[in-house]
Amino acid sequence: MVIWAWLGAILIGLSLGLLGSGGSILTVPVLVYLVGQDEKVAFAGSLAIVGIISLVSAFAYARKDQVDWRSAMFFGLPGMAGAVFGAYFARFIPSWMQMLLFAALLLVAAWLMFRPINLDNAPSEPRAFWKVGLDGLIVGALTGLVGVGGGFLIIPALVLLGGLSMNVAVGTSLVIITMKSASGFWEYLHVLEDLNLTLDWGLIGLFSVLGVAGAQVGQRLNSRLPQVLLRRLFAVFLLFMGAFITWRNLPQLLGV
Repeated sequence: MVIWAWLGAILIGLSLGLLGSGGSILTVPVLVYLVGQDEKVAFAGSLAIVGIISLVSAFAYARKDQVDWRSAMFFGLPGMAGAVFGAYFARFIPSWMQMLLFAALLLVAAWLMFRPINLDNAPSEPRAFWKVGLDGLIVGALTGLVGVGGGFLIIPALVLLGGLSMNVAVGTSLVIITMKSASGFWEYLHVLEDLNLTLDWGLIGLFSVLGVAGAQVGQRLNSRLPQVLLRRLFAVFLLFMGAFITWRNLPQLLGV
C-alpha cells in the first residue's frame, strides 16, 4: 500500500508537469483510498501538496517568460478569496457530499480533457478584468471546498477566454493554483482545528518531494509525447475514478 501511495505521489507531479493540471484530481483519491486519511484531512493535504508542487513548477515557466502576470493576478486574487470562502463552508458540509461534488468535478475534467482546445478560436483581445475575476472567484470556491487546484478549469478559460497560448496558459495556471491553494489551505487549518483533526506533515512533505520530482520529469517529457493521446488517456482514468467515488458515496445520499 505504501508503494502504491508513493507511485500516486509521483503521478500527481507527472500530471502537473505534462498537462499543467490534474494534480489535485489525483491527490485526494490517493490520500483517501490509498493512505486512508479522513476526507477533510485529505482535502487540506491536497491543497498543501499541490500548492508546493505548483510553486516549484511555476518557476520553470516564469524563467522562460511563459507566465501572463496580468491574468495570474486578475484570476488568482479573486481565486484566493473564493478558496477561503469555500474552505470556510467546508466545515458545515458532510464529507460524503464533498466527495460526490469531487466526483462530479472529475467527470467535468474528463469531458474537458476529451474536448480538444482549438487555439484558433481563442479571442485576440484579452478578456475583461471583471470577467476574469469572476472566473477566478468561482474556481477558487471549488478549490477551497473540495481541495482541487482547478487547472482543468483554469487552462481552458485562459486559452479560450483569455487568448493565451497553451504554454503560457499552463505556466499561468500553475501560479494561480499556487495562490489559491495557499489561501484555501490557510483556512482549512481552522476547519481541521474546529473538527479536532490533524494533518500528517511528514506525509505532506514526502508527497511534495515526490510530486516535485515527478513534475520535473513531466516538464521534460511535455514536448516529446502526444498531448492529445495523453489527455484522452487521462480522461478515461478520470471517468473510472469519478464512477468509483460516486459508487462509494452515493449510498449516503440515498440513505441506504
